[in-house]
Amino acid sequence: MNDDFINDNSLDDGSATDSSDKNVLREKVITVLKTIYDPEIPVNIYDLGLIYVVDIDDDANATIQMTLTVPGCPFAQTFPGMVEYEVQNVAGINDARVELVWEPPWSQDMMSEEARLTLGLL
Repeated sequence: MNDDFINDNSLDDGSATDSSDKNVLREKVITVLKTIYDPEIPVNIYDLGLIYVVDIDDDANATIQMTLTVPGCPFAQTFPGMVEYEVQNVAGINDARVELVWEPPWSQDMMSEEARLTLGLL
């Protein structure tokens, strides 16, 4: 996966949730994202490269920017809400918001090596 798109949220500003807590929560969120599979492709959405940003704010709220493989995906209306629901259930997360974005457009280059191997692209 191209981690250039993933926000590491590693600055410590002395706020209510410090950077180490944010990093722990971020890793928990990523672990959950890796259990969510694209409805049409047998690869989880994180390794597929659909997740662009995972941000945890000072109040332990998660903001996720994600895309879909194609804008006309039949799951575009429901899939982000399902992802949001799963992230809201992560221990320590107060709330979650998933924003569907289209820039940059998704491409196979965003997939992890494991995802490419699973799909026979290596």
